[in-house]
Amino acid sequence: MNMKKWITAALACSALALAGCGGQSKDASAPAEPGKTYRVAMNAEFAPFESRDSAGKIEGFDIDLMNAMAKAGNFKVEYKHQPWESLFPALKNGDADLVMSGVTITDERKQSMDFTDPYFEITQVVLVPQGKKVASSEDLKKLNKVGVVTGYTGDFSVSKLLGNDNPKIARFETVPLVIKELENGGLDAVVSDSAVIANYVKNNPTKGMDFLTLPDFTIENYGIAARKGDEATVKMLNDALRKVRESGEYDKIHAKYFAEEDKKTAEGKNASEAKK
Repeated sequence: MNMKKWITAALACSALALAGCGGQSKDASAPAEPGKTYRVAMNAEFAPFESRDSAGKIEGFDIDLMNAMAKAGNFKVEYKHQPWESLFPALKNGDADLVMSGVTITDERKQSMDFTDPYFEITQVVLVPQGKKVASSEDLKKLNKVGVVTGYTGDFSVSKLLGNDNPKIARFETVPLVIKELENGGLDAVVSDSAVIANYVKNNPTKGMDFLTLPDFTIENYGIAARKGDEATVKMLNDALRKVRESGEYDKIHAKYFAEEDKKTAEGKNASEAKK
């Protein structure tokens, strides 16, 4: 390239710098694009938050909530079911714009991704055959095999209690798989998210299972994950979530999936207060 052409190209690149010439990244503080379609990755094996119907369509609490947020925030969404372990890499490399899959907000995850405000509160619980007593972490340590889903916060909690490489921990790819192993007698207990386990127990009364809450497990919050530094998208989602809450739509969606659990919680609280 001669000098004249080189100068012309350099000037053109400089003029277009804000538009991304030379690999410039998009300004993270720029407002989100109205009407844009966001690709939402999820592992649809986590009922009632996300699962697939007989036709393969993804459904659940997370889908209804995100659809309501999209309407309130004037954006569109596309859902993609994929393995849990692929969700965060897909977000990082640009194959997905968001991850919404019952993802617990943790300090470790905040280092590599950004989160919206919390949209659901849970804790870890222990699923066991009826009659089996597990009242503390010490009881959990005495069991021969405890099942968890790899990479879930249940996995982190049990690893913290028993040791990450403890042979008593059996790791599975999905919630349905680890529960099936418990049903078949290959495990003594399963540790996973309270709302998911409660949903399983409610819909499978003949399986003879019950779940217990341990004082060792703290409250957790789900959030929607976005790429690190994507402040505009996080702000847009938070604004949309706020609108859905303020309109009462969030409560309607919550009642659709958790009305029975809310009723039991209220009855337990009232009974406890009556004893005082």
